[in-house]
Amino acid sequence: MSSYTPTIGIECHVQLKTKTKLFSSASNDAREAPPNTLISHVCLGMPGALPVLNRRAVELAIIASFALNTKPQKISSFDRKHYFYPDLPKGYQISQLYKPIILGGYVDITINGKERRIGITRAHLEEDAGKSTHPAGKEYSLVDLNRAGTPLLEIVSEPEIHSPEEAKAYARELYLAMKHSGVSDADLYYGNMRFDVNVSVSDNPGKLGERTETKNLNSFRSVEKAVEYEIKRQSDLLEKGERVVQETRGWDDAKQKTFSQRSKEDAHDYRYMPDPDIPPIVLDETFINSALRDMPLMPKDLRKQLIEVGLEPSSIETILDNLPASEVIKQLFTTDNLGHVKRIGQWLAGETQAMIGNTDNTWEKLVFNIDHLVALSQMVADNKVSSTGAKVILLESLNTGVDPHKIASEKDLLQVSDMSELDEIVSNVLANNLQASEDVRNGELKAIGFLVGQVMKESRGKANPELVKNIIKEKLS
Repeated sequence: MSSYTPTIGIECHVQLKTKTKLFSSASNDAREAPPNTLISHVCLGMPGALPVLNRRAVELAIIASFALNTKPQKISSFDRKHYFYPDLPKGYQISQLYKPIILGGYVDITINGKERRIGITRAHLEEDAGKSTHPAGKEYSLVDLNRAGTPLLEIVSEPEIHSPEEAKAYARELYLAMKHSGVSDADLYYGNMRFDVNVSVSDNPGKLGERTETKNLNSFRSVEKAVEYEIKRQSDLLEKGERVVQETRGWDDAKQKTFSQRSKEDAHDYRYMPDPDIPPIVLDETFINSALRDMPLMPKDLRKQLIEVGLEPSSIETILDNLPASEVIKQLFTTDNLGHVKRIGQWLAGETQAMIGNTDNTWEKLVFNIDHLVALSQMVADNKVSSTGAKVILLESLNTGVDPHKIASEKDLLQVSDMSELDEIVSNVLANNLQASEDVRNGELKAIGFLVGQVMKESRGKANPELVKNIIKEKLS
């Protein structure tokens, strides 16, 4: 494989976060709906049914353009893409071929500590088709048109990806950009984002090989593994003197391999023509600026800020992956509580993520009260609760919304930080452990751990260990 140069381009279908479909008033939330219940005469392709463009879809496309580090095209238009399939009642799909709403842009990825920039060729609006299912052992197929007309933004990368690792990193960064910008729910499980990977290999670095397209990948791992498999499969074919056939392939996740589906179509096979029912989209600066007034902090900027406060890279990526956690951190950055960002970030990426992983809870069900989180962090800073006790309080507060001070009091987790009280306990422990005290005076610092343990025992675990250690050192110095 090392003698061949792989080249990868990725097409990503992003389901836009609108209430209704791209050209009709039917609901756009088909996650749990029974088949063929979220439809209209437009979705069914009824004779005389006319599409009406969803304004919110255009606004989200504008936001997506800025998330992709470019600007929307002032003029774009829709075209008809003709093909026959049972889940496409009209016999054509409304898309944008000649004048897409986005041209250019880029996504930055980091591989082994090195940053790479992957260019964006274009991104265009289009409607989704329906869904066909093929029951096992049956001689018929079933069609569900709930998805027909769903607004999609298809983002096409430049063929500038050259490894499975880069493909995975690009897919994840694109996912984060669409999710954090509010363009899409980006739920991979429900197919809000689907990746098609185009792979070719060549023994001539200046010339592209014949490519294949593996469609409908719905995880970063499947993107990586499909690319890896195709590179090896195509390299093996060329080594045998055989040729790679341009075709569309599917991905068998159980077998971790691609399989042939059909020969690859070209643009002329679809008989594209301008859609006569939808006028061009003409954008002015006022409309573009209004769509961008609530543009949130993007993942790359949030990542940079979290690095500056000293949060570990793995914790940062966990926070970026979970939007509720990211929103908490973003709010902290807009207040005067920067000193608490690192500790709260560690709690979110550590204890909170672990709790969600081990229970039926979800990020969306938890109660994220910024004031409560800051108050708990301050209690740790003031030595009012131990780090262990704080984690108990944290999870209780996130599940119930109860103030951390109340939880600490009810669970008897408040530390003894009163100097006079601690001084008395330490004095009693030193008087009752003369040998250990003498060992500390003689430089045997291991003995100080024993003394701290005795103070903790006397205080029923409520003394602050660091304060106790300082008092012992002072008394025995």
